[in-house]
Amino acid sequence: MNFELQDLTGTFSVTDIVLAMSLAFLLSAVIGWVYRATHRNVSYSQSYVQTLVILGMLVSLIMLVVGSNIARAFALVGALSVVRFRNAIKETRDVGFIFLVMAVGMAVGTRFYSLAVVATVAICLVIFVMFRFSWFQLSVQRQVVKVQVPPEGDYTAVISDALIAHTTEFELVSMESIRGGALTELMYTVRLKKGSEPGDLITALSRLTSGQRVTVLTGYDQTDL
Repeated sequence: MNFELQDLTGTFSVTDIVLAMSLAFLLSAVIGWVYRATHRNVSYSQSYVQTLVILGMLVSLIMLVVGSNIARAFALVGALSVVRFRNAIKETRDVGFIFLVMAVGMAVGTRFYSLAVVATVAICLVIFVMFRFSWFQLSVQRQVVKVQVPPEGDYTAVISDALIAHTTEFELVSMESIRGGALTELMYTVRLKKGSEPGDLITALSRLTSGQRVTVLTGYDQTDL
């Protein structure tokens, strides 16, 4: 029985391979740099940005392999269907960058070089504009207030009076019995009045709770007594 190995690499030239890999790397690196420059939260991950660059090159390679062959495309779908990703995406924005590098990699791999370059520049420019001018930002800062009170007595009325004095709006979110019924924890969402500080609200509530714990959560900071 004779076995013959057939090399199909000749279906695209070495120039195509080098150009596709190089362009995919450059465009993915630009996207990674834009992600790093416009990232605001504390969840930045260097490995994630490096993965974006690798993913763009891999998708480009895959599209070179698939080409216009439908059988290869279906085989590729079957092979990739066994892959499972267990890392949770921390921000929805990160998903957008993953799809961006995949789309650019697909364009490069199918040799739509001009489309890949123009799309990368245009989308990255839009990202920078949205970042620079804070598009769609909702400038409403709300706080979470947790108040622990003894189970006997109606504390909601007096707490509401203190909240009215220091907030423009508030809402009771939950009421929970804690420590085996020894205390009741009330949770509110509030919006502090202009000029009112979390410490002022804590002081006012502490006078009404018989010395029990009062907590005000403001963004990433927690003021506690």
